[in-house]
Amino acid sequence: MKLKQTLATGAVLSVLASSAIAAPLVYCSEGSPEGFDPALFTSGTTFDASSHPIYNHLTEFVTGTTEVVPGLAESWEVSEDGLEYTFNLRQGVKFHSNDAFTPTRDFNADDVIFSFERQRLEDHPYHEVSGGTWEYFEGMSMPDLVASVEKIDDYTVKFVLNRPEAPFIANLAMDFASILSAEYADAMMEAGTPEQLNQAPIGTGPFSFVAYQKDAVIRYATNPDYWEGASSLEGLIFAITPDASVRYQKLKAGECHVMPYPNPADIEAMKSDPDINVLEQEGLNVGYLGYNTQQEPFDNINVRKALNMAIDKQAIIDVVFQGSGQIAKNPIPPTMWSYNDAIEDDPYDPEAAKSMLEAEGVTDLSMKIWAMPVQRPYNPNARRMAELIQEDFSEIGVDVEIVSYEWGEYLSRSRELDRDGAILLGWTGDNGDPDNFLAVLLGCDGIGNSNRAQWCHEPFEELIQKAKVTTDVEERTALYEEAQVVFKEQAPWATIAHSVVYMPVRPEVSGYKVHPLGGHIFYGVELAQ
Repeated sequence: MKLKQTLATGAVLSVLASSAIAAPLVYCSEGSPEGFDPALFTSGTTFDASSHPIYNHLTEFVTGTTEVVPGLAESWEVSEDGLEYTFNLRQGVKFHSNDAFTPTRDFNADDVIFSFERQRLEDHPYHEVSGGTWEYFEGMSMPDLVASVEKIDDYTVKFVLNRPEAPFIANLAMDFASILSAEYADAMMEAGTPEQLNQAPIGTGPFSFVAYQKDAVIRYATNPDYWEGASSLEGLIFAITPDASVRYQKLKAGECHVMPYPNPADIEAMKSDPDINVLEQEGLNVGYLGYNTQQEPFDNINVRKALNMAIDKQAIIDVVFQGSGQIAKNPIPPTMWSYNDAIEDDPYDPEAAKSMLEAEGVTDLSMKIWAMPVQRPYNPNARRMAELIQEDFSEIGVDVEIVSYEWGEYLSRSRELDRDGAILLGWTGDNGDPDNFLAVLLGCDGIGNSNRAQWCHEPFEELIQKAKVTTDVEERTALYEEAQVVFKEQAPWATIAHSVVYMPVRPEVSGYKVHPLGGHIFYGVELAQ
């Protein structure tokens, strides 16, 4: 039934295309992508520019929901013990081409095998290409989870697992699980340019990559052979515009059709402007200050808790979010199942914080706070947030230096085990499952990658690993609720905020949906006359 519904959607979009202008949509994006191979990265900025327009996955999320439907896999069967997933692949799906490569065959099982084995196998020819930092794959414990990926025939693939994994089907709809062309990979390896997979991507998605000018523009062409039906848009343009005020001016002037992450101070004016429609939705996100728990004095729980008590979160909500956020007390958002509302947040108590530091023998502490150079849904102004925390920490005798880097470098440097200080970052859920927050961001396998706190705590790890292997929702909920208690006691982060997501669009734009998983998706969007 779901498959028929998905195919019908593609047919409807093809019919509607005749009533829309065949013109490119211009998206004023907030930053440059780290690259175009989504398995190598974790940034939503990168996913917006890569996995969403260019690629497909075995399973897909219905845009605007966390519902999982067939993608490049038409259907699948799961063994009774939950250890074998057999996928029946869609036939007749075409790959894009470029000046260096023209495919000689359609998508098949070889492409699925390649896309996962390059991440899983250390001796795979592509495992180290373009840095080989498989943050999601490793942070989600996939090397331990997946025993093998087997080709049954050209259109059947079987994943054999070492243990059950409750969110496995939803995980395969995530960006890291994008399906690349094995034939293209072979051709580029033979040509001595394997890095082209990341620099000149080839996929099966609704838009094909044309050109990228760093920090300026990305151009895409509409894929006329897309298996769900060609988009009505005559191409897609990402106009890279880091400053939110400049994005707003471009939107008002009609120079772009959609912009993300407006300044909270501009939202009311946008809502009263007849030439702008402001879409909004509660975000499935969390913003946090992550300590490097492997470095002194942040390896001391009491130091971390003291610093947490010095942060005036309400002031941050008032100044940075201007009413568009709420104080976070847990590492998962309140809109997610298993959220533990019984948790009590760290009190704002500078005097107690100062006394706690003195009791631990920590005096004259100097530290760095890293501030993101881009706006994110969980943090609209990281520099201002860092300044507020800097002021708070000065009240307890802690001297703060604020540092920042270009977005790609910021993400790369922040993974390092010897990173100094604490980092402002956050997360928007990828699949609607608590595992995507608690395991990816705080599990032991994420150290050096997605776990920026470099925190591995065995009681917490036992709970999240146990929750992975059961499909009983009540049991999983109880385990995740307990894990949140442990997290709060250990304080690897200062949880800061959850935000409302606002998306301003031009009135000629129709069909755009605010996606709960944070992606900006333009298949199904139209430009009216």
